[in-house]
Amino acid sequence: MLLWIKALHIVSVVCWFAGLFYLPRLFVYHAQSEDKISQDRFVIMERKLYRGIMGPAMIATFVFGIWMLSLVPGYFSQGWMHAKLTLVVLLTGYHHMCGANVKRFARGENTRSHTYFRWFNEVPVVILLAIVILVVVKPF
Repeated sequence: MLLWIKALHIVSVVCWFAGLFYLPRLFVYHAQSEDKISQDRFVIMERKLYRGIMGPAMIATFVFGIWMLSLVPGYFSQGWMHAKLTLVVLLTGYHHMCGANVKRFARGENTRSHTYFRWFNEVPVVILLAIVILVVVKPF
C-alpha cells in the first residue's frame, strides 16, 4: 500500500511543480503583452492552470504526503524531513503568491516587469533541488 501512496504522491508533486514552473512563465509573457486579445487569453490560461491543475495537485500532494507520514511515523522525527516540510511550507507560500498574481493580472493591476517574473520563476527550481537532495540523500 505504501508504494502506491508514494507513487501517487510523486505524480502529484510532478503535476504541482509543472504548474509552478509554467505559471510564472505565463506571467513573463503576460507582462510583455500589449494587446487586449493576448492579455485576455493569458488571464484565462493563468486562471485555468492555477485552479484546474495547480490547486488540485497541491492538495493531492498534501493528502498523499500526510498519508505516507501516518504510515511511516519514524520519518517525522528525522531532521531531513523537518527541512523538507519547511521547504513545502515555503513552496505553499509561493503557490499562493502565484494565486495573488493571477488575480492581479485578471484585474489589470500588475505593476511588475517581465524581468521580475523571470527571477520569480527561479524560486521553485531552487526549492525542488533542495527537496530532492533532502529526500534522496537524507543528509541529517
